[in-house]
Amino acid sequence: MKQYTLLIGGEAVATSHHAPVANPSNGDVVGYMPLASEADLDRAVAAAAEAFRSWSQTSSEERAAACRAVAEKINEHAEELAQILTREQGKPLNGLGSRFEIGGALAWTRHTAELDLPVEILQDDNEGRVELHRKPIGVVGSITPWNWPVMIACWHIVPAVRAGNTVVIKPSPLTPLSTIRLVEIMNEVLPPGVVNVVTGENAIGAALSAHPGIAKMTFTGSTETGKRVMASAVATLKRLTLELGGNDAGIVLPDADPKAIVEGLFWGAFINNGQTCAALKRLYVHDSIYEDVCRGLADYASRINVGDGLDETSILGPVQNEMQFNKVRELVDDARARGGRILTGGAPMDRPGYFYPITLVADVDHGVRLVDEEQFGPALPIIRYSDIDEVVARANRNPAGLGGSVWSSDAEKAKRYAMQLECGSVWINKHGTIQPNAPFGGVKQSGIGVEFGAEGLKEFTTIQTVLS
Repeated sequence: MKQYTLLIGGEAVATSHHAPVANPSNGDVVGYMPLASEADLDRAVAAAAEAFRSWSQTSSEERAAACRAVAEKINEHAEELAQILTREQGKPLNGLGSRFEIGGALAWTRHTAELDLPVEILQDDNEGRVELHRKPIGVVGSITPWNWPVMIACWHIVPAVRAGNTVVIKPSPLTPLSTIRLVEIMNEVLPPGVVNVVTGENAIGAALSAHPGIAKMTFTGSTETGKRVMASAVATLKRLTLELGGNDAGIVLPDADPKAIVEGLFWGAFINNGQTCAALKRLYVHDSIYEDVCRGLADYASRINVGDGLDETSILGPVQNEMQFNKVRELVDDARARGGRILTGGAPMDRPGYFYPITLVADVDHGVRLVDEEQFGPALPIIRYSDIDEVVARANRNPAGLGGSVWSSDAEKAKRYAMQLECGSVWINKHGTIQPNAPFGGVKQSGIGVEFGAEGLKEFTTIQTVLS
C-alpha cells in the first residue's frame, strides 16, 4: 500500500511516521498518510513565504493563466482523483458522488481563474485622485474537512493563488490522500512553494493556525473547531474566513405540491449522505400536507441504493467515520425514545462499514436533539406546524445560520418568508445548490466571511488606498 509524502517547496518530503487511511465502506487500508512534524510545518511556511516574494509580484493575467492550467490538470486527472476520493471518503463514484465532486472542483477553478479585482477609482477631480488597490495578504493557511475534501481544497487554494498569495494546506486526517494528489498535480504547473501540503492529526492543524508566519487562515469545519482557529489567530491578528456548521431549516408552505417538491427536498437533505454543511437538516411542513410529504419522502427514499462507493450502482455510500456514525445513531435513538415516528431506516445496516440507512423521523419538535443539533448524516427530522409566522421565528431560534429554504407554489410569497430567515444563503423551492458566482457564507455561529465569486476573492486581499 502506498506511503504518501508531504509536498513542500515543490518537492516530495518523506516523513518517518505514517498513519493508515481506511475505506469507510469496509475498513480496508487505502494508503498511508505522512505525519508531519512541526519542523515540517516550519519548512512549509518558509517555502510559501519565499515563493510569495515573487508570486505576489506576478500580473493578474499570469495568475489567471496559472489557474487555468491548474484546471486543465484537474481535468486530466479527474478519474484518478475520483477513485482516490471514493476509497478514502466513501461516497459513490456516480450520482452526486466523487465524479460530481471533481467536476465541481474543476468548475470552481475555471470560474475563479476568470475573476479579477482591478484598481477602483474612488475620486479623480481637481481636488485629487484616490485609488483603491487590492493586494495579496501573504501565506494563507488552509484547513479542510472530510466531507468534500477535493472541492473544498480548491475553494481555499484557487482564490488564494489567484489573488497572489501562497498556501500551506492541511487536510482532514480522515481524507488526506486525494488532497495530497491534488497538490501534486497543481505543482506540475505552479512555481515551487506556491502550494504546499502538510498532513497529520489535529495537533498539526492547531500549530498551523497559530503559526506566526501565516497571515490568513481559511477553515471549513465544525463551529467548535472554528472557534479554536479564531482563538489561535488572536496573537498575530490573522485574517480569517470561517465556513462553519449549519442546521439549515426548510419550511414547506401549505400551498406547496408534495409530489412536485419531494425529490428536491430529499436531495437537499441527503446530498453526500447528509454530510454537507448546507444540507437541509430540519424540515418544517404545514399540517395540511404533512402526511403527504412524509409519505412522498419515504417512498422516494425506498428507491435509493445505499452501498459501497466503488459499486457503480450505488447512489449513496457509508457515513465517513466512526465518530459521525455513532452520533447519527445516538441522535436517532434519542428521537425514537422521545416519541419520534421512524418512517424509514432507524438502525445501522447489517453489513461491514459505517453504513446507516436513510432515516426519516416524523412527529418530533424542538427540544429533541435531532432537531436542535446538527446531525451531519443521513437522518432528517420532520416537524409539523400550523402557523407560518410562528414557525419562521422558531426556525430562527438556533445558533446556526448557514442556509435555509422555503417551498411553495407561489415563489414571491416564498421569497417574502425566505427573507425573514436568519441565514447567509436562502433558496426557493430548492436547497443547497451553491454556485461559483454566488457568495456563500454563514451568519451567527455559522462563520465569518464569504467564499466564491468576486466577494470571495476579496477575502484573500488587503486594501491599500493611494491618494495623490
